[in-house]
Amino acid sequence: MTPAEAGVFLLAENDMSTTTDNKANSGSANWRMNTQLVHGGTVRSQHGETSEAMFMTSGYVYDRAEDAEARFKGQDDGYIYSRYGNPTVRMFEERMMLLEGAEDARATASGMAAVNASLMCQLKAGDHVVAARALFGSCLMIIQSFLPRYGIEVTLVDGTDLDQWRAAIKPKTVCAFLESPSNPGLEMVDIRAVADLLHEVGARLIVDNVFATPILQQPLALGADIVVYSATKHIDGQGRAMGGIVLCDTAFCEEFLVPFYRHTGPSMSPFNAWVMLKGLETLELRVKRHCENATDLAHFLHNHPEIDSVRFPGLPDHPQYELAQKQMKGPGTVVSFELRGDKERAFRLLNNLKIINISNNLGDAKSLITHPATTTHYRLTPEERAHLGISDRFVRISVGLEDIDDIKEDIDQALASV
Repeated sequence: MTPAEAGVFLLAENDMSTTTDNKANSGSANWRMNTQLVHGGTVRSQHGETSEAMFMTSGYVYDRAEDAEARFKGQDDGYIYSRYGNPTVRMFEERMMLLEGAEDARATASGMAAVNASLMCQLKAGDHVVAARALFGSCLMIIQSFLPRYGIEVTLVDGTDLDQWRAAIKPKTVCAFLESPSNPGLEMVDIRAVADLLHEVGARLIVDNVFATPILQQPLALGADIVVYSATKHIDGQGRAMGGIVLCDTAFCEEFLVPFYRHTGPSMSPFNAWVMLKGLETLELRVKRHCENATDLAHFLHNHPEIDSVRFPGLPDHPQYELAQKQMKGPGTVVSFELRGDKERAFRLLNNLKIINISNNLGDAKSLITHPATTTHYRLTPEERAHLGISDRFVRISVGLEDIDDIKEDIDQALASV
């Protein structure tokens, strides 16, 4: 009996769309978001399992040599090798595509693998890239240090300044990269306006949407061409597994992303894809609670005598507050702030916390706090950090799902000890 006769879901190497008549996918395009988060992309084997199946296999077998030939030529449905595609991984990709309104996607081993793939798959020597200066440290490293090694010209701009974008974009610009909100300063970039500027010269916009999550912001609907995530963050949301994903249209995927993905091997493991599928089931509930807690904490810190300033898109004094209200469905899950004093006082704050953990991760059920100047952005020069507003007394907290009063009391007692 062949896998197809047994009812096992198979995908073509060059056509990764669902091919089975499966109840779980019937009418899925019309489902609302919370239903998609639970059921989207689900494909069941002949066993009719409730939870998504985990296909822990590196390869696939063929009944005949002719079947293998047909599959490699794309003439026969089926998987070839899990570096190219895997049923569990594809379920995760399909579910994310439904959430984002994307035509296609490829899941990766980490968020940085997704960022790297989204850029490198389409660039060559002589091309030009524009990027917002306010980026996660590793993203900035790829754009500012790695791309120029391969003869790719890079221009950095202040992401909130549309005149700088307008001046930087050239006829030979191939793509641009930005985060909104940015890490860790929570700057908001006008995605639609930047996309429009890029499209005038035929360039593509890549948006790292990890801080907003697909629950709060959908960049493709705002004009972006490619969206990347570190699924390690909110999508898993419980500190268990690494992962990333690139979402785009079919044409970009087939021409650029698939060849790079297949031959450089940044693929996600089936186990991690299964973990991400479980995370997606509760993503909306968790993000809603994260946002509620973050908003409460931001107001608490804003009024605290030991805090000099708070950066949070949900506060009216945020420089891009109106844009955040228009572009996002919620304020986000991260709060950044400057306390009075210096690095020593910032370290004492972190060291005296009892509930909130010191960690450079974010989007976790647990509240996590970090000192960006000495962790995520330590490779930047003092001048570069100052330009981004990352001082030695600057702190970023990813607000978790604990009782908000316990979080506030924990910070309050730590500030008192400082």
